Amino acid sequence: RTNVGKSTLLNAALGEPLAITSPLPQTTRDALLGVVRRGAAQIAFLDTPGLHRPRTELGRRMNAAAYESARSADLVVMMTDVWTKPPKEQRALPAGGPLDNPWLRPGDREVLETLAGFAPGPRILLVNKVDLLRDKTQLLPQLDAYAKAQEFEAFIPVSVRRNDGVDAALDEIARLLPEGPAGFDEDTLTNRPVLFFVREYVREAILNQFAREVPHAVAVSIDAAEESAQLLSLAATIHVEKVGQRKILVGHVGEQIKAIGIAARQRIESLVDKQVHLKLFVRVTPHWKDMPRQLSEMGYDPAQGIVAPEVLRGEEPDAPETDPS
Repeated sequence: RTNVGKSTLLNAALGEPLAITSPLPQTTRDALLGVVRRGAAQIAFLDTPGLHRPRTELGRRMNAAAYESARSADLVVMMTDVWTKPPKEQRALPAGGPLDNPWLRPGDREVLETLAGFAPGPRILLVNKVDLLRDKTQLLPQLDAYAKAQEFEAFIPVSVRRNDGVDAALDEIARLLPEGPAGFDEDTLTNRPVLFFVREYVREAILNQFAREVPHAVAVSIDAAEESAQLLSLAATIHVEKVGQRKILVGHVGEQIKAIGIAARQRIESLVDKQVHLKLFVRVTPHWKDMPRQLSEMGYDPAQGIVAPEVLRGEEPDAPETDPS
């Protein structure tokens, strides 16, 4: 699902904040490769968008990217998070099959059901945010519910933000992966170019400075890039859907767009290890999330041959998910 900590896990495994993170759902829009070394093992992580019920062409492409990654993987790591308190009886589903267990997190029932046809290989379950659980015995019925719902090779409680359980998860992943030659050079971190991260880090700055409607209406395109030994000069356009959103992003006498630029520039400089000059523009591009050509120009290409099942309950949100308990 969205917001369970998939990108935070990738960053913890890599030992650096490559993937963007925010408190808002649907932060990740593209499957992102991160190559991790664990002893003699080389682990190629694919951090996927969170599965949801899409309302736009962008949402459909995000789901398709997640399903394509699962279908082609040697191992699927499904992540969920804990109930901070037991699910209320009135929210419990009637007795039935294993997917009707009220201890399954809302949204995970559909993920389990639909992934069964897309990911035939082994899988493990990571239950994140266990640091929020005061009574750790409440974790047992949740693990039991997932064990009955689907076959997992391992169940690992983790607190990714505290780096608790991440080593155990990496060891288990390395144990279960098939043996074979290394797929990437020793110094490879990802296969994404620098300009991909420029777009992402500008969007991350917006996600972390605004809430609700505006961040989900934003896309970033690169207009120009010029690099020398000491300097990377960039110009990028932030696309929004409405005039009011543009006014919010620009802010009074440009204060907000300046703050976005500073935060994004600092992130980019840490990646490229040189000085960065960044110019940002804001443009109203109505309905860009439903325009296939516009989406492709922004880098959101469709996954070939994948039609993701649209059976998930959680829609593309305009506001963060809340704990239904």
